[in-house]
Amino acid sequence: MTNTPTLLPATDEEILVQRLLARDEQALRTLHDQYSRNLLTVINRLVRDETLAQDVLQEGLLKVWLSIARYDATRGRLFTWMVRVCCNQAIDAMRSPRHRFNSGTKPLEVSGAQRAHAPASFNPEHIGLRELTLKLKPKQREVIDLLYFGGCTQVEAAEQLGIPLATVKTRARAALVVLGQMVK
Repeated sequence: MTNTPTLLPATDEEILVQRLLARDEQALRTLHDQYSRNLLTVINRLVRDETLAQDVLQEGLLKVWLSIARYDATRGRLFTWMVRVCCNQAIDAMRSPRHRFNSGTKPLEVSGAQRAHAPASFNPEHIGLRELTLKLKPKQREVIDLLYFGGCTQVEAAEQLGIPLATVKTRARAALVVLGQMVK
């Protein structure tokens, strides 16, 4: 099977563009059915992550739908323009802080964390964790204090601090990265 895109003849492509400009949702479905497989192949070569590629494809097709008025048939075929839109979307996704953060983490199965068994009487004070937390930024330290020494859940810590749950998670993750570097 070849990955060569099945391009519509120029007249069919022009009709499709006109339908997209008229905000015909059926045309968007046709666009997806006709081009998504080939666009996904191109995106996957850039991002090398199937899940991210799927997300980029959906965002890229949305961008095509929203910006179809910018398409200029005199400068190239519709597929070529869509590849450019989707590739730009892929590059933006890979440059995003969220992607860089998520690509730096490993699943627990890979990291070996499940192999380390904590003793039944684990106490963070025994390993000097309290002293290490003094080197954290104050906002990170207050989250770690609530989570590890105060026995709070992340939701409870967010409520006590009056901050969003996502902020608690971000601060906790950042603190754990810093603590991990201190221990090495």
